[in-house]
Amino acid sequence: MRAEIKLIRESSVMPKYATDGSAGLDLCADIDDVMRIWPSVDEASVIIPTGVSIAIPVGYVGFLHIRSSVGSKLGLSLANQVGVIDSDYRGEIMLAVKYNLRGNPIKIQPKQRLAQLVIVPVHQLELDLVDGFTSKTVRGAGGFGSTG
Repeated sequence: MRAEIKLIRESSVMPKYATDGSAGLDLCADIDDVMRIWPSVDEASVIIPTGVSIAIPVGYVGFLHIRSSVGSKLGLSLANQVGVIDSDYRGEIMLAVKYNLRGNPIKIQPKQRLAQLVIVPVHQLELDLVDGFTSKTVRGAGGFGSTG
């Protein structure tokens, strides 16, 4: 499968898969200078540009995840945990990053790999409004913790 990509600025880094087995394209911080993300009691998020716009094909979605090393070593996470990039979005992919209250400011370097974009097939449902379901399950409406 192929997709068109646009690099927004001269400084933008082309996303790439780190290895042949990588599921996600690495996205980098497209910033000119070191950015500091300070500890925040209110968990405010910071927007970091990637300098990348991708035309995700219809029938697919891009899931945006923080790189595991960034999450585990730096303690950063995306404000919404997993970003959703729809196939009809053509703007720059931005990272809404929040600090997880570790206590120390985190330095983000220009061109630092921060996130991964995983492309996944998606299906849209046609919904039929009903009063009750025709298919029954053992679990039924059991919610949090209902399976043990």
